[in-house]
Amino acid sequence: MDSRTPELVLVYEPEAACHSRLLADGFAPRHAIEIASYLAQSTDIAPEFEAIGEACRARGVGFSPVPLDDAAKTLAARDPARTLVWTLSDGVAYFRGGAAPALARLNGLKTFGADDSLFALCQDKFRSGAVLGALGLPVPASGLARDGAWIVPPPTSPSGWFVKPNRLGAKIGIWQDSRTDDLDHALDLSRRVHAAYRDDVVVQPYVPGRNVRASFLAVDPQTGIEALGLAFVDSGADFQTMEDSMALYGDSGAHARAEGLYREPLLVAVGDLQRRPTSASARSPGG
Repeated sequence: MDSRTPELVLVYEPEAACHSRLLADGFAPRHAIEIASYLAQSTDIAPEFEAIGEACRARGVGFSPVPLDDAAKTLAARDPARTLVWTLSDGVAYFRGGAAPALARLNGLKTFGADDSLFALCQDKFRSGAVLGALGLPVPASGLARDGAWIVPPPTSPSGWFVKPNRLGAKIGIWQDSRTDDLDHALDLSRRVHAAYRDDVVVQPYVPGRNVRASFLAVDPQTGIEALGLAFVDSGADFQTMEDSMALYGDSGAHARAEGLYREPLLVAVGDLQRRPTSASARSPGG
């Protein structure tokens, strides 16, 4: 590649590398698989690297996909004047992708996406909620529990509570009984999450309603609300669980299909919200 050609460097954390690291750290094999499944996007995008490279070359841009373990050496050798770093995988707790924007900044490279400090903050539900609340933004009130003890008492809630891991996503650590009307059970769930994943739990008032998925990509700075993609996620239950998520995943998905247990959520376009209003409660409690 010509030394003057601009280059897009995609840094991603491979699912297999994360899984091996979790096993070495003493996580049970089952839980290591569940946690590493969060990085399935890295596995899924790998077959697309050639097509992404072709699209970049057609626009006069080089493309280099780089596994996270090779990022420090790779980024140190790049020219800040012609390099843009795209971080595919985030994380600072169980995952390490949040290191990529910091490595880019260390080497004076421009990045696509959030600031490196946000990669760290937004992996912690309770802390990010506290920061957003301090900035005056509306956030759900939350309690925080660790292994059966309250760190921050939960808010009162006539509708009960929802309990989920503080630093995990993709429905990891969410079970059928994660909605509860009993705070003692919420503490029991915190023990279960701590034993399996070594994590705290956030305990928030349960909000009934339909799950809604929102996607937004503003390539043009003038992009408005018309680019917002909204869809109801109908899974046949009030919320999705880790079991639902794993049933869509890799070999587990193939097994679920063979057993007749495969339940892929139905996505239904919301359409124009002004014509089809939804209540403020229509947000996912398990995200």
